[in-house]
Amino acid sequence: MMTDLDSLAQLISETQRSGHWEALLEQVPYAGFIGLTAQAIGNEILFCMEPLESNTGNPLLPALHGGVIAGFMETAATLNLMVCLNESQVPKVIDFTIDYLRSGKMKPTYATCILNRQGQRIANVQVNAWQKDRETPIATARVHFLMQDR
Repeated sequence: MMTDLDSLAQLISETQRSGHWEALLEQVPYAGFIGLTAQAIGNEILFCMEPLESNTGNPLLPALHGGVIAGFMETAATLNLMVCLNESQVPKVIDFTIDYLRSGKMKPTYATCILNRQGQRIANVQVNAWQKDRETPIATARVHFLMQDR
């Protein structure tokens, strides 16, 4: 009989091999709630969040809610780390720091992650989010994770 951890490990391995994220993202209800998708492009994983009405923070502009942007970036960092390291246990967030650089318009929002450091117990991931142009980010974030015992 397969445990949930075994199922997740198989799902992560399959995502790594195939580059198809749909099955893994179905296991993360928040990803579906905010409209998060992902695809592998070469060695990089491109995350996308669709401009759902439920993601609106300021309807007068209209603009994305800052908490939704942060949640999108944290979820992207977590999934990126798990797939890149073939980690079947969800790492714990120790620290999440975000810099909001521009208003997030109601447009598709993209993010990529960089694993800056991975030690025995701690990993550091940098996340950049943008809408129209990668060189004009709307937010950047740094996430420190506590990795499970290996």
